[in-house]
This record gives sequence, C-alpha cells and structure tokens, in this order.
Amino acid sequence: MRAAFVDTLTALAQQDSRIVFLTGDLGFNMLEPFAERFPDRFYNAGVAEQNMVGVATGLAESGMIPFVYSIATFASMRPYEFIRNGPVLHRLPVRIVGVGGGFEYGNNGATHYGLEDVGILRLQRGLTVLAPADDTHARSAFEQTYALPQPIYYRIAKTGPPVPGLTGDFDLGRLSTVRSGGDVALIALGSTVGDALAAAEHLGTEGVQATVAVVESFNPSPEDDLAELLSEVPFALTVESHLIDGGLGTLVSEVIAERGLATRLRRCGLDDLPRGMTGSHGFLKERFGLSATAIADTATSLVASAPR
Repeated sequence: MRAAFVDTLTALAQQDSRIVFLTGDLGFNMLEPFAERFPDRFYNAGVAEQNMVGVATGLAESGMIPFVYSIATFASMRPYEFIRNGPVLHRLPVRIVGVGGGFEYGNNGATHYGLEDVGILRLQRGLTVLAPADDTHARSAFEQTYALPQPIYYRIAKTGPPVPGLTGDFDLGRLSTVRSGGDVALIALGSTVGDALAAAEHLGTEGVQATVAVVESFNPSPEDDLAELLSEVPFALTVESHLIDGGLGTLVSEVIAERGLATRLRRCGLDDLPRGMTGSHGFLKERFGLSATAIADTATSLVASAPR
C-alpha cells in the first residue's frame, strides 16, 4: 500500500502543483519516485514530527496541500497537540500519513506498535480518518479526498493483498460488504479484512455463515450503514489491529447503544498495550487473537453463547 500511495501522490502532484511532501526521516527506497520527480516539493524534516506538522500547517495556510509521512505511532502521537492546534482548529488541508498500523513493525518493539492512532485521532471531529483496505481502495481514496478542505489522517498498511469482493471505488463514509451471511457479522477495520475473510471461510465449513464488512473511514463514519447491517444479524464481531477502546469496536458499540439494537457484540483487538514482547507481524497477530484462526474461534464462541 505504501507503493500505491507514493505512485498515486506522484501522479496527483503532476496535475496539482499545490501538493508538497514531508517525511520524518524515513521512507528510503520507497519515496524516491516523488522526491526525484519533484525535488523542490519534497522535504526531509528529520526526526521532528511536531515541527513537521507545524511546517505543514504553515504550508497549508499558504495555499499548499502538504502530506506528512511517518510510522503510525510517530505520525499520530508525537505531534498530537500540533495536529489539534494547527490543521484541526484552523480547518486546514494537512494530510497525515501513518504507515504500518497495528503490528506491522512488530520486530521493532512496542514503541512502533500503532494501536492507538485511530482512537485518538477520531476524537478530533474536524479530522477525517481513513484506513483503506487494499491498494486499489487506497488509490481511489487518495484521488477522491486529497483536495478536500479538512485535515485527513491516512492509515496505510506497508503491504497487503487485494481484497476479494471489494469494488475499486472508495466511498467516503460508507460501509463496504464483501461477503454475506446471516449468522454473524465480522466488521473489520481497513487492512484487517483479509484475516476476517479467511475466518469467514473457515466458519462456513462449520455451518456458520458470516457477513464480512469493511469500515474505512471515521468523521464521517458509516453509522447508518452499520445500523442497517447490525439490525439484520444476531451477533457481530469487530476486528481491528488496534486497542478495543476508541476505534472500530467503540464506534460499533456506539451505534448499537444509540440505535437501541439487540445485536450482541464482541470486540476483537487488544485490551492493553503489549509489554516486553516483540516478534513478526504474523506471530503478534496470532498471539493477540487477530489471526484468521483466532478470529474464527472468537466468532464461534460468540455464536455458541446464544441462549438455547
């Protein structure tokens, strides 16, 4: 997805001279297509994410459309106050790109686990949060939203396979359904949909038919679409490479509570920060219940909990 982002941004910058790109001293062997094509619009701000957002805020106020790029933890948390007091309060089109949410930088340790970014940033109601599910949707999301007037946070995966059943057109504020079933809904955040789909296939072999739906945006959030889906299934499981508080699980809980729905919900994510543990992306997903097998087991347990 990083390559899709850079390729799309380079093409957009060819058409729109307002686009500038700032990196927090990373992205080598990835960002060169933009840097070489537009050297006068590419800036390495160094390991200084607060300053990078401050510079971007000034550029946006001057009529530019700045993209700032870093690992999800560093893009969202280090400059959080600067995001709030700059582009959010002044309604400026700063684009913050956080790469590798969840455990994608697993071997780098807990400082690199992007597990809070969606939750803290969706609190800023003037900031749109986008988490595309695959390369095709990422390209469409960038093309459709890069010129919007409000600030945007893009949560992009490092890599990821295409999602079967996902159309090529990103639809801001809407829910995408990629598989249908009446027993349980697996509602996934962005790139976690691949594991949710694999879990649904496994559940099908056990006679449990699962819908798989993808949430890719907050502020606006697909609340009406979620309410419609949740009214049609007795059980729902949210799947997110994120803490269970603040992100997708909280959004779905809010919809169920505020719409008075009877759906029984279980949130599949982390309930605390990992401490003293590192490992590959796959190892950490398995360890914290986010692999396809673990998701299927959690869904089976949820469905089995129904009163007989």
